Amino acid sequence: MILKKILIVVPDLSIVGGRERVVANLSNELVKNYKIYITSIFNANKNIVFDYSKNIELIKLSDIKEITLPNVKNPFFKILRELARPLVRFANRIIIKIMSRRFIKLAKKIEPDIIIDNSDSFINGKFVLKNSAVIKLIHGKFDIYKNFNLDGLQNFVLLSSQELDNYKTKYPNSNFYIIPNFLPNISNLNTNYSQKVVVSVGRLSKEKGFLRLIDIWKLIQDSKEFKDWKLHIVGDGELKEKIENKIKDLNLTNSIILKPFTKDVESEYLSASIYAMTSHFEGLPMVLIEAQSYALPTISFDIATGPSDIIEDDKSGYLIEDNSLNEYATKLKTLMSDENLRAKMGAKSKEIVKSKFSKEVVMKQWMELFERIKNKDNYREVK
Repeated sequence: MILKKILIVVPDLSIVGGRERVVANLSNELVKNYKIYITSIFNANKNIVFDYSKNIELIKLSDIKEITLPNVKNPFFKILRELARPLVRFANRIIIKIMSRRFIKLAKKIEPDIIIDNSDSFINGKFVLKNSAVIKLIHGKFDIYKNFNLDGLQNFVLLSSQELDNYKTKYPNSNFYIIPNFLPNISNLNTNYSQKVVVSVGRLSKEKGFLRLIDIWKLIQDSKEFKDWKLHIVGDGELKEKIENKIKDLNLTNSIILKPFTKDVESEYLSASIYAMTSHFEGLPMVLIEAQSYALPTISFDIATGPSDIIEDDKSGYLIEDNSLNEYATKLKTLMSDENLRAKMGAKSKEIVKSKFSKEVVMKQWMELFERIKNKDNYREVK
């Protein structure tokens, strides 16, 4: 069998997120060897955010977005929101069923050799399409996926080996492969370590932990030694107003600069000398890899998956026990106090990216996976 066509499924091509960025990077490489189709289940916005090769066919299943309930402060509206929750779930189930029928019709028309599903549970073990192998690409932690019915899916790609045992226990008859995300290009540029700026990039949502980053920055600003340092938070999202209000309430408006999402993220990395991430959970955070590609030392909470695959503690940055805000602030101060240390850790950061997350290294792993699936070998894991 010669692989010719790959169909990639993504929840929503019109939103800004790490998952969507990964899909863009991967598909733009795969299209060099295969015919690539990408289908978007939902479309919350009019425009597709990331750039795709003109040879990739982008297909919308709908022009709608998944129904969500807004956050409200008023107690009365909170009650109404909870009363509406079962109706919203029911409506979303109906929408998903409609999207599933459309997808099956599309897949039968395309007849792909491989389907790569980037959704959480849109494709489950009940999905069968003759002559099409399904790969479930896992982007988050095990706790997100453990309640989904994914029994029957044969091929899982995990970004990290940290939770591999959990998946093997839940799905003992499936094959598992470890393939990290990659950077399409590794810049020759390195940041300037004399800059007194800490940067953090990401969607302004609860899981990214920007609210606790502000608390950490407050601990730092209470020390007069770092009054001339700035924190740049770059991104958009539903928590923007709450983040703005917290910055004002803690009197940090002079030291925290909130910037909108930009495609020119390179300039944001190069404007800083430290990268800080405070996410509550991640899959494999591209922002850390991107930051390290510009030789930035990085600091993060040591959450379930992601950071420990990228940061070498005390070598390229620091891994902090989750939610230990004081320890995080202390280590951040250590970096802020020592330009030579920032340069030393930054050099190690770039070395790690080149050896583990380059396009050449990771795409070789994908090609090996396709060969195994094509030949129907019974391999359980690729490292």
